[in-house]
Amino acid sequence: MDEKVDKRKKNTSDAKKSGTAILAQTVKTGIIKSNLVPMFAGLTLALYTYQFSLFEKLPEMVYALIGSILVMGAAGAFNNLYDRDIDSVMERTKNRPTVTGEIKPKTVLWLAIVMSISGILILSLATPLAAFLGFLGLFFYVVPYTMWSKRRTIYNTEIGSISGATPPLIGWAAIYPDITHPAILGLFVITVIWQMPHFYAIAIRKHDEYKAAKVPMLPVVKGIRRTYIQTNIYLIVLIMISFLFISLSLGLVLVALLLSVAWLSLSIIGYNKMDDSEKWAKSMFIFSLFHMTILFSTVILYSLVGIIFDL
Repeated sequence: MDEKVDKRKKNTSDAKKSGTAILAQTVKTGIIKSNLVPMFAGLTLALYTYQFSLFEKLPEMVYALIGSILVMGAAGAFNNLYDRDIDSVMERTKNRPTVTGEIKPKTVLWLAIVMSISGILILSLATPLAAFLGFLGLFFYVVPYTMWSKRRTIYNTEIGSISGATPPLIGWAAIYPDITHPAILGLFVITVIWQMPHFYAIAIRKHDEYKAAKVPMLPVVKGIRRTYIQTNIYLIVLIMISFLFISLSLGLVLVALLLSVAWLSLSIIGYNKMDDSEKWAKSMFIFSLFHMTILFSTVILYSLVGIIFDL
């Protein structure tokens, strides 16, 4: 008798875990987590810039967190729903619940709609601008990127980067509804430009998969050499953008500058010394993660220390 009860409990637990895993894959929790870091960078930078205490803006911080999670999750769900056909071709996406049928398309659609509306409404409790930016990021990811450019042009990465760079703007706008300050503009532009070398590296490593799915990524259509040149152009732009932090801190300028110079050096030296493009792309991909993690962590730490020191 006890064994049967235990077995039933175990099966129920497994079902719950399976349901949780399906939901996590559908809304892309990995992407949500990675995008929350730049959101908090923008948020803490605004707190420091306008000399707010953490407790003074605690409700806005909570609204920014919950609203951002919901809007990002909605974007991931819409993307998974629309891309079921090409996801089924690619090795890294063929096991997504929207491909395997573990979750129904209608369920995903309603999930995305409810999360979109809820997320935007919650962001509006912080500021109307935060809500508008949340909507804008969602719209750019779903329509210009997922539904149009991803399958039609080599500039799909550039178009998608606009959506990918909205989290720091949302974080800043949730605290202070004005995104014209050079510091947040710098953070936004850096996030935009960072995405090209990052996703080009992924596209080189997954070249055959993108080719099979007929997704016109730059390396697939124009080749590795063109991708290498374009990557270096963006890295040079990234170096120049570092100086937008000068209005806040020379330290932040130096961190951003050193990281970008190191990335460009790795690109040039690695491309000429490594015996195949995939090794170069792997090193570029890994460094892109270091670049963004260190930069955003520095911004967050700098801002928090500044807030505490001012207090």
